[in-house]
Amino acid sequence: MKTVFIGGSRHISRLSSDVRDRLDSMVSQNLPILIGDANGADRAVQQYLSSRQYENVQVYCMKGHCRNNAGVWPVVEVSAPRGVKGAEFYSLKDQEMTQKASVGLMLWDGKSTGTLANIIRLIEQQKPVVVYQAKLHEVRTIKTSEDLRSLLSQSGLESEEVLDRLPQASTRTLF
Repeated sequence: MKTVFIGGSRHISRLSSDVRDRLDSMVSQNLPILIGDANGADRAVQQYLSSRQYENVQVYCMKGHCRNNAGVWPVVEVSAPRGVKGAEFYSLKDQEMTQKASVGLMLWDGKSTGTLANIIRLIEQQKPVVVYQAKLHEVRTIKTSEDLRSLLSQSGLESEEVLDRLPQASTRTLF
């Protein structure tokens, strides 16, 4: 059975009908869902799944601090080494979810480097990721580095520019 890692930009707070339809499909298949605790996309998806009274969800938080858990689901706490902070701190839980998932659903605003890092991690692990591009109201499946280049090109981003902004925790072998 597939396990889905759902993530996205903190600037996305409303779910499109395309995204809600995909979530409904996951619910109908009773797929396990892994999601973070951030505001924005994580919170919006949590609220939607909670409104559906869906139970097959795990929320990933940093140890000792869970920002959002709308459905009061089981929590997986991820520890960070001393001194790690900022985007690198929160990317540790994303790395854990990437490892545990078999597929991803990312809600991307075209700018979020954290979401892009998750897309790259999933591709590097040869796991498909469905990307909802909020600005274009489009959904596309990314499986290869060529698919990613096409996504970035369509978003008007240059590969080197994006790589320079990615969190350190993301590997950079795709380009």
